[in-house]
Amino acid sequence: MEFLNENGALICMRQGETLRIEAWGKDSFRIRATMLHEFTGNNWALTEKTDGSVADVKIYEKGEWDGDPLLGAEGCAVITNGRIKAIVNWVGIISLYKDDELFLREYYRSYGGTISKESRCLKTINREWKGVIGGSEFSLNLKFESNDGEKLFGMGQYQQPYMNLKGTSLELAQRNSQISVPFLLSNLGYGLLWNNPGVGNVSFAKNYTEWTMKATKEMDYWVTVADTPKAILANYTNVSGHAPKFPEDLMGLWQCKLRYRTQEEVLSVARQYQKEGIKIDQIVIDFFHWTVQGDWKFDKKYWPDPKAMVDELHSMGIKVIVSVWPSVDRKSENFYPMMEKGLLIKTERGAAQTYDYQGDCVEIDPFNPKTREYVWEVCKKNYYDFGIDAFWLDNSEPDYGVYDFENYRYFAGPALEVSNIYPQMYSRVFYDKMSKIGDGTVVNLLRCAWAGSQKYGNVVWSGDIPSTFESFKDQLQAGLNMGIAGIPWWTTDIGGFMTDDVNDPDFRQLLIRWYQFAVYSAVLRMHGDRGPYDIPPLDDRDFGGGYLHTGQPNELWSYGEENYKIMKKYYDIRISMHDYIKKLYDEASGNGSPLIRTMFYEFPNDPKCWELDDQYMFGDKYLVAPIFELNSFEREVYLPTGKWKLTSTGQVYDGKLKLKVDAPIDYMPVFEKI
Repeated sequence: MEFLNENGALICMRQGETLRIEAWGKDSFRIRATMLHEFTGNNWALTEKTDGSVADVKIYEKGEWDGDPLLGAEGCAVITNGRIKAIVNWVGIISLYKDDELFLREYYRSYGGTISKESRCLKTINREWKGVIGGSEFSLNLKFESNDGEKLFGMGQYQQPYMNLKGTSLELAQRNSQISVPFLLSNLGYGLLWNNPGVGNVSFAKNYTEWTMKATKEMDYWVTVADTPKAILANYTNVSGHAPKFPEDLMGLWQCKLRYRTQEEVLSVARQYQKEGIKIDQIVIDFFHWTVQGDWKFDKKYWPDPKAMVDELHSMGIKVIVSVWPSVDRKSENFYPMMEKGLLIKTERGAAQTYDYQGDCVEIDPFNPKTREYVWEVCKKNYYDFGIDAFWLDNSEPDYGVYDFENYRYFAGPALEVSNIYPQMYSRVFYDKMSKIGDGTVVNLLRCAWAGSQKYGNVVWSGDIPSTFESFKDQLQAGLNMGIAGIPWWTTDIGGFMTDDVNDPDFRQLLIRWYQFAVYSAVLRMHGDRGPYDIPPLDDRDFGGGYLHTGQPNELWSYGEENYKIMKKYYDIRISMHDYIKKLYDEASGNGSPLIRTMFYEFPNDPKCWELDDQYMFGDKYLVAPIFELNSFEREVYLPTGKWKLTSTGQVYDGKLKLKVDAPIDYMPVFEKI
């Protein structure tokens, strides 16, 4: 192994691999390796200027090291940046320390240079590179030693019941309702960003942790240490970006359904809300308001005067958001111009098709700056210039007809190498332009994200999920881990997306429990595909806004008078918390803190709080205990240290205890910290 000190960066070279470790922010390292002759220069999620820290590098030749001989008997190098230190031994094994205490070490079981006293005959190495046949990329397998008893959180959104990710295997790929945001936080006091947008997998197994990439040009991860989850997340968002300031006039109710088919439907709903005395902040116009996918314009038959519609909604104080999909149908007026200009995703084999819902489509390639310019100009002309305030960037994974990532190629390279950052690039079609020509405040709604997406005005929702109590509980795990991964503007479809029968009393109970939870979350948004599908189409055309089905009504008053009373009660609670919610959004912008927080985020010194996955903190003040079971009207709640007031009775409790709390259908247990 050859070691070099390159202006405070440690360079290690062995057997064709170049390893680079350098200071990257407070108490943090960026660690890269490649088998190519140079690094790509891609910073990916590490977009922000750092504090200018320069690490201290010491290089020890054979015989000079007086520490553990397994670390440096044949020579080693030590790099230190504040509280974090890395030692690289003579075969390139990295050991990472916080305040001189080991917290992470690469896994190596082979001849010579092993740090472990385990078997040395397995020929298992820490970083395994294999060339991708016919390409310049490599597959990569990186292993770390596993820490017994460690708890891991973050990594984005996965549809599973596990908040603690230790013991799970996660696909590093984007799918509808699955969001790979590869930043993890450990209860051992460190955070790690897998700074690679390629498709792969990570397994946090009991015997070792394993990161794999199917096609990449380099290994790239960033690691930081701090004493609290809040400080770790602050370090992370300092290098990956902070969420903008959130507009105060969007902190109330967003109204949406599948789908308003005409401008008159939209206006009639808005007028009824006004009549009911309920202020909605934003109304959402969903998909197939257009002619065909990729035309990105209103179907004039059902939307004859969009500007007049928008003007009337604005006069009521309601903003308007409209759905845009990245799919372009062959029937679209934009398909052949975009295909000829190379602005669409390319397939490596077979037909040029990436998406087949309601059309023969190829999706846009937002990695290409010319694509971003083209799509924006069309959407500006057909939406933004009418006064449309924001865009619902649906299918933003993108939602492939088949998730054969090896069959797709972008302007930036093979999908296997860069696909996970697609939703972020898609969001920038709109964010980059809107942030310059508007008032600087951009809030768009997306179904997917990647590391750093928080800085591009993305409200992320959890996708097309079932309307079940099991799914409801999964969304809490998803939302809490999204917050830990640096995405604070997160929400769900209230009641879930897929509903067979809105008249089912069990569904209506689920809807109420979900609505109560949503009031204590970042965005309060009514949406869902509500069956039964017995509403006839508007016409018999096979295109345009009239032929596709629509769901049942989804306004607050749509579910019976008793449920309406409960939702109005909780609407009033949401409005009463306006100043508090603004404070939480300001914190998200300032230090990365999510609005919905794991219990350990606020109480890191309480071991019990690292175990809890069915209650959470809404900011630092409210402890929220949702109801996740049908016909459940009480639940157990754990109160950490402090004094807590139950909002239903006003009774005050001392912390460090469990208690059962009544939860009638019109009440979700919430405790206020006093």
